[in-house]
Amino acid sequence: MQGIDRRALFAVGSAAALFLMFIPTAFAGGPVGKGTDTDAGLKDDDLYAKATAISYNTSENGSGPAAGSVAVSGGAWAPPACWLAPKWTAEEFAKETEASYKEISSDPNQAPHARKGTHEFRQIYKDGKYKNYNLDIEGEGMWWGPVENPNSPILERTACNSTLPFWAENGETPDVENAITPEILAGLAYEQIKVPGTEVTLAPDGATKVNLPTWAWLDNGEFKPVSVTASLNAPGLNIQATTTARPIALKLQPGSADATTHPASGECDIGNDGSIGEPYAKGKADRTPPCGVTYLRSSGDGTFTLQATVTWEITWTGTGSVGGDLPDGTFGNDQDVIVQEIQAVNR
Repeated sequence: MQGIDRRALFAVGSAAALFLMFIPTAFAGGPVGKGTDTDAGLKDDDLYAKATAISYNTSENGSGPAAGSVAVSGGAWAPPACWLAPKWTAEEFAKETEASYKEISSDPNQAPHARKGTHEFRQIYKDGKYKNYNLDIEGEGMWWGPVENPNSPILERTACNSTLPFWAENGETPDVENAITPEILAGLAYEQIKVPGTEVTLAPDGATKVNLPTWAWLDNGEFKPVSVTASLNAPGLNIQATTTARPIALKLQPGSADATTHPASGECDIGNDGSIGEPYAKGKADRTPPCGVTYLRSSGDGTFTLQATVTWEITWTGTGSVGGDLPDGTFGNDQDVIVQEIQAVNR
């Protein structure tokens, strides 16, 4: 059988590499399909798109009108921009390559280097390193190629496109940089995570008063772990990863320098029961809230903008009992708070 030869992958002639500039997106790492949730853009004859489409199970995702995607805490990490994955059977690859070769080589308007690149590319797979597109071992492996994440910046998502298609046997994960792995799928699942909105409940409700502690809390029935599972199901390669987000803290920013947060850091930890903050109840008026804010001046005729941001701890598990941590995510909402002066009457 034809195995992987890194010299064939990375040291091909410059003219053959130029072929990637002129061939269809099937070879040049066209956009990845979004799986069962957003498959509407895939056409029936998009052979490569079907082979490389990532499917997402979002049934355990956050919901509601205010739900949204988390922002990466710190901003140093980003989901994978591109990867290598099985894209064609031997028959599909032969069909695509021959069609592209015929189209470009027979077009008199194509530049000579494009026609030369087309010829050299075809020679690698038909009569060179590989023989007749490996049609004699059809069903025993797949042709792999680059796939782009359409949500990534264009210069980053085309980073894998210099790798020419290569053959790998079914069940084999090639020892090649950027080959699809459960960890890559975990990063893509992170991109699909949705968490509920973070409008906190306040007491007193409506308008609070200057120097009166305002209690803040979130519904622990809504703020629970959410998860997304990303899967790649191709002939000979079925892998998946589940990325889970768990709420761990609520940060309050009062929207006024004349305010004190409780605790002083403004960061309210999540309780053992999954609650964030503590609901106000009768009899607690003389207590300091475990999560809240005390405004020291009136908002006048306007309001203060209270920002409530939840930090979500992100972890993943995948095929082969692998897993780990991903950067925390944050998601928050703003809400207006009216603060009134307490009026006293002297008699």
